[in-house]
Amino acid sequence: MSYSVGQVAGFAGVTVRTLHHYDGIGLLVPGERSHAGHRRYTDADLDRLQRILFYRELGFPLEEVAALLDDPAVDPRAQLRRRHEVLIAGIERLQKMAAAVEHAMEARRMGINLTPEERFEVFGDHDPERYAEETERRWGGTEAYAESRRRAARYSKDDWQRMRAESDAWNARYADVVSAGGPPTGEAAMDLAEEHRRHISRWFYECPYGMHRCLAGMYVADERFKAYYDAIRPGLAEHLKGAILANADRHGS
Repeated sequence: MSYSVGQVAGFAGVTVRTLHHYDGIGLLVPGERSHAGHRRYTDADLDRLQRILFYRELGFPLEEVAALLDDPAVDPRAQLRRRHEVLIAGIERLQKMAAAVEHAMEARRMGINLTPEERFEVFGDHDPERYAEETERRWGGTEAYAESRRRAARYSKDDWQRMRAESDAWNARYADVVSAGGPPTGEAAMDLAEEHRRHISRWFYECPYGMHRCLAGMYVADERFKAYYDAIRPGLAEHLKGAILANADRHGS
């Protein structure tokens, strides 16, 4: 028994054009022809088509499918192992993309109006809304929190990039001070602490010296903040706390 190209297209869920293409490149040549020259597919052809579609579903390009089916030197198991690795990597990428979309949806609720692609471009692996629920729970009723949300809702991608660039540059300069052995009470450290306070006031909410003192304590007491600053340079969190307190003292707070 043999089948027409239209019947096979219906069986397999492919288009007639696809079957014509497979015939044209020699991937699936019909085993028979009608008296009028029309393609007729045998059961063996259907078996081959099933294998083709299996490999195509796994993402193999047509030239590799042909080699898998026809080249005796090609090890299908090795090819499948390689494809399995590619698929696993693809799944991981999709999971990260799905997480990014979730973060983006949460960010919109929190006022950060960026697409997932823009968030990756601006923040990389860092998630600025990782503790969004906790932040809202702890400070949601404060004016500082409300002001931070209002400002964040206005920022464009360029604004976030400038903010991130400022932060990265500050991190590097403060790490240099710590590496050089400068004390927290030194002028360089206190100047950077003042710059840190102004960065918060400029980008997020007004941060007077009293509030900056409170933040300094949190940078050491909260392991997450401590880990963030100590990842820049070991001991930086404690050093920064001292610099913030010293800077507040020299400004009479």
